[in-house]
Amino acid sequence: MEKVTVFAPASIGNVSVGFDVLGAALSPIDGELLGDCVTAEAYAGDGCELVCKGRFVDKLPADPKKNIVYGCYEAFAVALAARGGEARPLRLTLEKHLPIGSGLGSSAASIVAAFAAINAFHGNPFDDDSILRLMGELEGSISGAVHYDNVAPCYLGGLQLMLERPGQISAGLPVFDEWYWVSAYPGITVSTAEARAILPKHYSRSDIVAHGRHIATFVHASYAGDRVLAAEALVDVVAEPYRKQLIPRFDTMKQAMVAEGALAVGISGSGPSIFAVAPTLPQAQRMEAWLKQHFLQNERGFAHICRIDTRGTRVVE
Repeated sequence: MEKVTVFAPASIGNVSVGFDVLGAALSPIDGELLGDCVTAEAYAGDGCELVCKGRFVDKLPADPKKNIVYGCYEAFAVALAARGGEARPLRLTLEKHLPIGSGLGSSAASIVAAFAAINAFHGNPFDDDSILRLMGELEGSISGAVHYDNVAPCYLGGLQLMLERPGQISAGLPVFDEWYWVSAYPGITVSTAEARAILPKHYSRSDIVAHGRHIATFVHASYAGDRVLAAEALVDVVAEPYRKQLIPRFDTMKQAMVAEGALAVGISGSGPSIFAVAPTLPQAQRMEAWLKQHFLQNERGFAHICRIDTRGTRVVE
């Protein structure tokens, strides 16, 4: 293989009820590829040459060697060398279509697309579990802790529950095909580190019990096919009460979404993006219109009506 382009979709970390253990990949219903692309191709020089482009390229480090995609090549080379292999010189092109610090798994999408492209270029020497662990480690170097709630759904697709057991990072949960996931990025940045710092160091016993009950109920309802019970369980007692202050007009937005019939509303990952679950397309369209008019802060913001992306990362060229 002399050239391969891989697309990695945006994702919702936590999905309200599953702090650090639940994540979902997103796919706009209009067919737009909401995510990042990385192209790996043969390079006549040494090591890795990185080229960056795309709508949000201006927020990337000026020095290519400080870019996480370059870090993916370095980490892959080390891991391959440990197996007795040698990484080929590559030119990597990152198409950055997700905003940094958006709560849509931006860093995960770049990391996943890069590792998947590099792995495919080399004939896939790493299986899904091995490459996912490399993805999680690099993602953890950015956020401060290894967690897979963005990289796993981004790579595998669907709604993923983190197991983190030997040989199995996550397991896919059943999804409700009738649900529309309205996603909106207001156009501002919230760093993962900032969003984690605002959380309390200790939680009350009642919050811990409530959290456990909600996620257990959601998993049960997903397998039982009970849409009403699953929606009722999408409650965040861990992060939303604290992180919502980082998102302008969050409470007003949530009230508006509920008034339009939202089954659930939550913060996407660390924020500031949000999601609202709509039971019908007309309701989703009204939510999208409200968000575009009242929630977006500037021209960099956007809103999409999505389904859960069941395909995950894929070769597009």
